Amino acid sequence: MAYGYITELNENVERKHVRYNNRYGMAIAADVYQSKDIDTAKKYPALIVGAPYGGVKEQGPCVYANELAQRGFVVLTFDQVYMGESSGEPRHVSSPDLFAESFSAAVDYLGVKVPYVDREKIGVIGICGSGGFALSAASVDVRIKAVATAAMYDISDIRGMANLSKEALDEKKKQLGEQRWTDFENGFPEYNPTFPETPYKTLPETDPVSDLWNRFYATERGHHPNASGGFTTTSQQAMLQFSCLNYIAEISPRPILFITGDRAHSKSYSERAYAMAQEPKELRVVEDCEHIDLYDRTDRIPFDTLETFFKENLQ
Repeated sequence: MAYGYITELNENVERKHVRYNNRYGMAIAADVYQSKDIDTAKKYPALIVGAPYGGVKEQGPCVYANELAQRGFVVLTFDQVYMGESSGEPRHVSSPDLFAESFSAAVDYLGVKVPYVDREKIGVIGICGSGGFALSAASVDVRIKAVATAAMYDISDIRGMANLSKEALDEKKKQLGEQRWTDFENGFPEYNPTFPETPYKTLPETDPVSDLWNRFYATERGHHPNASGGFTTTSQQAMLQFSCLNYIAEISPRPILFITGDRAHSKSYSERAYAMAQEPKELRVVEDCEHIDLYDRTDRIPFDTLETFFKENLQ
């Protein structure tokens, strides 16, 4: 296994590393997966897979790409700006605008630099937090012809996630303002990583949600040194003034597939987004499946459903 990738590359699939710039001139690191016997004289549909919030291309995205490349797609995975091998300083800054832009930048690359990709047949898959950013990108970028989300999180819904009262929201804004002064004085932003530098041998006792993340990111199952968890503290300001789903209805008539698990704590996000979206849309609930199962468990991720959805809609 190549260092850092959480799944073995299938013997019939090849992966190559590429770099390209987004429209702000920031370099994005990406991997392109395709079948080894691909006929480059033909045109193929392409998929772009975005990592969970704070994750990198060597984690969940490589699992999806490895499988879908075997099914006839050219698949691109990428590191978000400020993350992994992509550019952006200081590190671990979160920007919902730039994170949505990364999907469009991948469309740019595939449609121009990969001649055997049919630029009229490009779809996106957003895992966890990337689900919201993928929907945001698709609402404005009509080159994205179909969208699927898996274990979707709307990271921009920070108010709802924390169930903040007006008083609590005001206090949060005050704290973030104070932190900006501290960051400026220090010359760098506060960043508190969530996960250890090396995987845990024994998981610490934590609350249920932290336990969930630890079981993936902090163990050999999903650990990667470029995904230490969380973002700079003041990144929360951007999320307080951005909504990934404001224009989700404008994706129609392009189709959306929402995939969630029956035991996923994030299920309500998929249900809410599904209710907000216009037809055509589909909600697929996987049985006996928790949130992180849709990151890497090939016996839970409904690849047949994904294959059918994209082959039918990337026409």
